[in-house]
Amino acid sequence: MPFRTSNPAMREDVFKPAQTWDDLKAQGRDIPGAELDPSGAGEPPRSPASVGARTMTIGGTASKTLFLLALCVTTACLTWGYLLPWDAKAGHHASSISHDPLPPLFGGMIVGLIAGLATSFKPMWAPATAPIYALAEGCFVGGVSAWYAVKFGVTRDGSLTPNYAMIFQALGLTFGVLGTMLALYAGRIIRPTEKLKAGIVAATGGVCLLYLASMLLGFFGVRMPYLHESGPIGIGLSAVVVVIAAFNFVLDFDFVETGVRSGAPARLEWYGGFALLVTLVWLYLEILRLLSKIQSRD
Repeated sequence: MPFRTSNPAMREDVFKPAQTWDDLKAQGRDIPGAELDPSGAGEPPRSPASVGARTMTIGGTASKTLFLLALCVTTACLTWGYLLPWDAKAGHHASSISHDPLPPLFGGMIVGLIAGLATSFKPMWAPATAPIYALAEGCFVGGVSAWYAVKFGVTRDGSLTPNYAMIFQALGLTFGVLGTMLALYAGRIIRPTEKLKAGIVAATGGVCLLYLASMLLGFFGVRMPYLHESGPIGIGLSAVVVVIAAFNFVLDFDFVETGVRSGAPARLEWYGGFALLVTLVWLYLEILRLLSKIQSRD
């Protein structure tokens, strides 16, 4: 059985073609390289490299990731400006949400979820669906950031201003963690062994179940103890989740490297970029959550 990472986008079997074209037809799946022999003669699939097609590269994946990140940041900034318009007289953004936050928040979340699921189950759609996910997720992230900035606003010169520091700290820590994990992976200080990958998958699954249970209990007015609290245990839980999210980068890097080694089609560079963006967004939101708990104790 091929190993599957905790990131739903990172499915290793995407890069492993079936033994024959008849197997491809029987499975009814989109397999990279399957389109290279339209005759369907029942011959073993050939790799893209064997017929001169451009294959997945680390540089190409990095450029696609940066492009998707730029899309996400753009809509996040636009959403921030929409919810917290600039007050020229005060010299800062509005100190309260000026428009209904539900459209960008829930709209971005729903569209992002649909685009994310489509990309995960149909990786070859990634060139079209990954940018949609990035744009939608930017709306959601921008809305969440604006909400946190207002909730933990600071008083300056007698007026309340959004807490820019918390947002910039979350951004700095997010990209700092990304750079650190990339350096540790590139230097082989952290090796993606099967035991490590299995542990990260299990831990990530546990976090998902915890959040799902909290959401379901919330419908019945039951609050999950410690999870949303700013006490030592609540802060510790958030710190653990941040660490788990950070280690998902190791799985992502290993998956991209596997795709490059196996000669996957270049279209899957979008797929790899999408998966990295999923982890980046998750890590940013968890760090922002952790900082808000620390801020609540001050």
